[in-house]
Amino acid sequence: MRHSISRSQTSNSVARNGAPEEKVDLARIEAAIREILRAIGEDATREGLQETPARVARMYAEMFSGLRTDPRQLLSKTFTQKYDEMVLVRDIEFASMCEHHLLPFIGKAHIAYLPAGRIVGLSKLPRVVEALAHRPQVQERMTEELADLLMEEINPRGVAVILEAAHTCMTIRGVRKPGGICTTSAMRGIFRDNQATRNELMALIYGPR
Repeated sequence: MRHSISRSQTSNSVARNGAPEEKVDLARIEAAIREILRAIGEDATREGLQETPARVARMYAEMFSGLRTDPRQLLSKTFTQKYDEMVLVRDIEFASMCEHHLLPFIGKAHIAYLPAGRIVGLSKLPRVVEALAHRPQVQERMTEELADLLMEEINPRGVAVILEAAHTCMTIRGVRKPGGICTTSAMRGIFRDNQATRNELMALIYGPR
């Protein structure tokens, strides 16, 4: 099942001038963090923790800033270009927050598309990754969101998205197995239908560097 972002889900969080509206209740986050500190048996008033709730509130505002960004706007500007070969941006680093435990997962994204007469500025692809990463996420959904957004906004002949990430919810708690990497992929259009195109993509990403 594809998890596409609808315009109605994102447009209400963006101001008329295109800037994200500030909707983070920092005071409420601070109060919640103080309560968590008390609940685990800590003294929230001791020197080392006095400013922790405010720091965590600012961190959450930053880590979840993608909730106040419309990724479609980042892809609204395209350029007419007669180019029909693969465009690949590899090793786009990102950090996101797993929505199951609110612990980070950190990795890199590889994004490719085959233009159909129009291209997008290369810097827009890392920006879209950032916008979707800075939300409570699961890697599987983020992978599909990236692929579907590119297909809908650029209308290429195909899109491929591969994410590789290490999840701290697996490395520092629970099973505690550091070094494990989760790889997810989403193929659309010709990348799904044509094995040779997929093989070319994999060679460009994982071949000799």
